[in-house]
Amino acid sequence: MSKTKSHTIDTLEIGALCDHIETTSCCQHVKVPKIVKELLNSWATKECFEHISPVAIPSQEGIIDIVEQARCILFPGYFTRTKLHASNLEYYVGKKTTDLYDKVSEQVNIAIRHDCRRNNLPCTNCEAQSHMKALAFIEVLPRVAAILATDIRAALEGDPATKSPDEVIFSYPGLLATLVFRLAHELYLMKVPIIPRIMTEYAHSKTGIDIHPGATIGSGFFIDHGTGVVIGETTIIGKDVRLYQGVTLGALSLPRDAGEKMRNKKRHPTIEDNVIVYANTTILGGETIIGEGSTIGGNIWLTESVPPGTKVLLKRPELIYSNSH
Repeated sequence: MSKTKSHTIDTLEIGALCDHIETTSCCQHVKVPKIVKELLNSWATKECFEHISPVAIPSQEGIIDIVEQARCILFPGYFTRTKLHASNLEYYVGKKTTDLYDKVSEQVNIAIRHDCRRNNLPCTNCEAQSHMKALAFIEVLPRVAAILATDIRAALEGDPATKSPDEVIFSYPGLLATLVFRLAHELYLMKVPIIPRIMTEYAHSKTGIDIHPGATIGSGFFIDHGTGVVIGETTIIGKDVRLYQGVTLGALSLPRDAGEKMRNKKRHPTIEDNVIVYANTTILGGETIIGEGSTIGGNIWLTESVPPGTKVLLKRPELIYSNSH
């Protein structure tokens, strides 16, 4: 027997033993249509949620691209492969900013149109609105850059572990979360639907820091370490405030129907200027005010106001040492 013929027989014998060749008796395709009908029924009866509409929904990927492009503009030379010099800086920033305008107007247009269709609103001239809001967003970028500079200086002054502004800009999660919040907050003030929340939740997923775009935060804001920080929608934070990891600025326990009853009401605390809040402290309630210049220690639960210049500390716990030897 030739070598070629022997190889063919061996191959056929292997194939005969392989159950992958005969799949018809195992295939379950026939059961899929029933499941599809169940899904269609759940959407038809509104038991589950869907977005079946001729109107597009904003692109999460597109909005993240807006955040990243804005960061390139706010910190030129840091997040680009292009080498920047004084001679090409204006061209680079001009091109990036014009491109950003187009991206923002596109996503804002989709967001407004989607909101109209979802809520059966009358025509809101979404195209004209989107261009006006995109321009307004571009116009606030110089102010955002200036306030971010105060946030960076606050990090340099408050953290002896950092050696340069480059380190803060490149690697500090607190600055990234603050940057995204400051961009999202401007769109929130313009009443742009859904996009601000997508932006801050992107920062949340990247940093572990959850800042609602509706919060009000003054200049010189510094989040040290950052993981687990939560700042609610109606929180008001003054100038030169420092928070550590695990701090929650939240609402008191809410009723089941709080979505409608408590909307647009002050639910979260006010932190006045020059306050430090240490790790894992929780401050709750819309009427709670932490007075200017106060220091709130770690692992504290506060639901009442604190006068200016107050230190709030836990009593030293009793430590128990045991030795098995």
